[in-house]
Amino acid sequence: MPAAVVRSVTVVDEGLRAELLACWVDVTNAGGAVGFVPPVTGEDVVPLLDKLLEGVHSGRDVLAQLVVDGRTAGFASVVGSLSPLRRHWGTVLRVQVHPSRQGQGLGRVLMEGVHRIARERGWEFLHLTARGGTGVDEFYKGLGYREVGRLPGAIRVAPGDDRDEIVMACPL
Repeated sequence: MPAAVVRSVTVVDEGLRAELLACWVDVTNAGGAVGFVPPVTGEDVVPLLDKLLEGVHSGRDVLAQLVVDGRTAGFASVVGSLSPLRRHWGTVLRVQVHPSRQGQGLGRVLMEGVHRIARERGWEFLHLTARGGTGVDEFYKGLGYREVGRLPGAIRVAPGDDRDEIVMACPL
């Protein structure tokens, strides 16, 4: 496995924003379940990326950036709750490793970094959702997540192709 580090990022400059955008487009177009169905362009992804970065810049959320050989190889967003009753929980969104780096164990490295960052913020639990039919829920189970619910047919990837949204949680 290549040397990799997961950085906690709270300020995103234009260079990093461009790397995140390129990664997200490439992951989606390679079939990754990160909010879109391929094909997408940067123009398609920009509104969601900008919304994600608003939360990061506000200080409520944090970007977990996976860096390999000095370049962004993937990322995830860790979102804090606005509710005072849920400040001990975080939500993990948009977990992705660039297609050129997949199959090298970097997804596990990224998620271990996400867990470290969440613990540093004082969060005791994380939850995320996974698109049914992709098998990615098995990856998360291997990291300590367990399925706590399903929203049947919540994700429509194409007419006649509805997928369950699998809700998973992990104590830290």
